[in-house]
Amino acid sequence: MQDLIDDFQDLPVKERLTLLLEFSDNLPELPARYADHPDLLERVEECQSPVYLFVEIDEDKNAHLFFSAPAEAPTTRGFASVLHEALDGLPAQTVLDADNQFPDLLGLTAAVSPLRINGMRAMLARIKRQIREKLA
Repeated sequence: MQDLIDDFQDLPVKERLTLLLEFSDNLPELPARYADHPDLLERVEECQSPVYLFVEIDEDKNAHLFFSAPAEAPTTRGFASVLHEALDGLPAQTVLDADNQFPDLLGLTAAVSPLRINGMRAMLARIKRQIREKLA
């Protein structure tokens, strides 16, 4: 996570937004087991665009993140991709311990609306809640 924070913080504000939009192109497609059953994903209601996510915990207790976000919503899709890049495949406890202020630490609050940052915070909160539920 710190590498991503540094990558964003090292750029001027306008270039941070450009980097976020580049991330939107890198969000992995849903595997068939979710693409064919979108009802398994949870909607992130706080996002302005329809964003859905699901977390799997493997036998080694690593978290695997899956997102669905429309291409027409590159900012939201970029947030999902940043979270995927930062957290996918990490031990579940590491994800639970991740700083809740991660979205703010990227330095995007000057580039996007507070409502959009709240959407990213909500994604992170749902990821953590799903992990806690699966580990219980």
